[in-house]
Amino acid sequence: MKIGFAQINPTVGDLKGNCELIVSAYERLAAAGAELVLTPELAITGYPPQDLVFKSRFVPENLALLEKLHSRIGETALVVGFVDRNEGRGKPFHNAAALLERGKPIRKTYKSLLPTYDVFDEDRYFEPATRVEPFEVQGKKIGVTICEDIWTDEYLPRPLYDVEPARSLVAQGAEIILNLSASPFRLGAPACRLEMIAAQARTYHRPICYCNAVGGNDQLIFDGNSIAVNASGDSIAQLAGFRKDEKIVDTDSIDAIEFREAKTPEQLFAALSLGLGDYCRKCNFRSAVLGLSGGVDSAVTAVIAVDALGAENVTGVSMPSPYSSRGSIDDARGLARSLGINFLEIPITEAFKIFKGQFKEVFKGLPENETEENMQPRLRAMTLMALSNKFGHLLLGTGNKSELSVGYCTLYGDMAGGLAVISDVPKTTLYELARWLNRKREIIPISTIEKAPSAELKPDQKDQDTLPPYDVLDEILQLYVEENLSARDIIARGFDEKTVRWVQRRVDLNEYKREQAAPGLKVTSRAFGMGRKMPIAQKYVD
Repeated sequence: MKIGFAQINPTVGDLKGNCELIVSAYERLAAAGAELVLTPELAITGYPPQDLVFKSRFVPENLALLEKLHSRIGETALVVGFVDRNEGRGKPFHNAAALLERGKPIRKTYKSLLPTYDVFDEDRYFEPATRVEPFEVQGKKIGVTICEDIWTDEYLPRPLYDVEPARSLVAQGAEIILNLSASPFRLGAPACRLEMIAAQARTYHRPICYCNAVGGNDQLIFDGNSIAVNASGDSIAQLAGFRKDEKIVDTDSIDAIEFREAKTPEQLFAALSLGLGDYCRKCNFRSAVLGLSGGVDSAVTAVIAVDALGAENVTGVSMPSPYSSRGSIDDARGLARSLGINFLEIPITEAFKIFKGQFKEVFKGLPENETEENMQPRLRAMTLMALSNKFGHLLLGTGNKSELSVGYCTLYGDMAGGLAVISDVPKTTLYELARWLNRKREIIPISTIEKAPSAELKPDQKDQDTLPPYDVLDEILQLYVEENLSARDIIARGFDEKTVRWVQRRVDLNEYKREQAAPGLKVTSRAFGMGRKMPIAQKYVD
């Protein structure tokens, strides 16, 4: 069968706009010869709709639009994702897919396996299917699955489910398996999906067509990379990564292709650019502002912003204090010149002096410490927010995952922003990305990459005066934050006990900061925010 993949970029809640995307893709694919067109999961509503489903008109309007889609169907069938009501006991809705054919009633199937780990919370809204059965389309039996339904125990955090929808559909005679997906990006995910789906195809001797969403929705990034494999498990089609795409695939094809997966820096850059661009577009921002410190974090964020929004829509601001080095100021200016972005220099030295002066009597006899240090990023945040308010820019946070993890950041200071672009990128990975960005020409000043990182909030300050070396810190954070290992288990792997205990304490103590942080784009297996829920007031030490 010739399956048309409609790898679209839905916007959560834009029901009419999403339907227009579906219709446009459907008409093009049908005209090009597709016998059936496949969309991503919840294509009408966008994924994840979260508590929008509880709004009184949301689900009825998505159902009304499903009927309108049905009226537009020609000779080619359409399988589309939507939210259906649950008329029985249990949760109020179903995560659903509909088969639309001209002159036939709408046929529906429901998602069986509802994920509740990591960023997923589907059990809050949806009731799982009690049974699944294939649809007959043009003389073929088609098994329709929805995202998690196709995943097997080996690729899940642990064995989670007692049913296997794909196995049941094949047992009932399904000749082709379709999957509507909204699978969020993380590094390594595209290759993992192919491995899993190819294994399923070989197990059941059935071709599988997997249509993934693309685009950014809040903290989640969907990378596309839709795939088709034949009954032998050979890859026969791969759609584009990180952009909309359409393709017609013959499920009987024996022409295997080589799966393309970009290297880590390229994937990361594409994901972050897409996430930032869609966040701005879907939230109606046309421009962005960010502080340029002369360091690698703000430099990489600026390059991402230019790729996502265009240089003319990005403003970089240098805000030197008494402790800012001439080199950092020059690096910020050089970066702005290299990128062609708007550049402002607004010193905070005088404001810092005046602000400190207000506490002359209150702080009399007390030594200067982090109190005075933190005044500087807070003055910078006020400066940037003034520009954001006056000109309608989105303020971009430039903090990385390593520093956010241990609280090496200032609440209401450098943590301010509407979107934390690189908050899920460890510092060591950020350096790798910076070097990749300079692979063809020097975009980021070499001195920015090579100099010792510093917040420059006091004389001769260096990050490593406070933090462990970033390569050590990031290894420990990988184990503690992403893999949930206890401090004792990490120490048993050969890490210095004092260092591990320091990292553990800092991560745990700074939960209150992260609770107030800007939303950040998720690119690793476990990000702060949606994917990690920890109490603030707690005393457990492992």
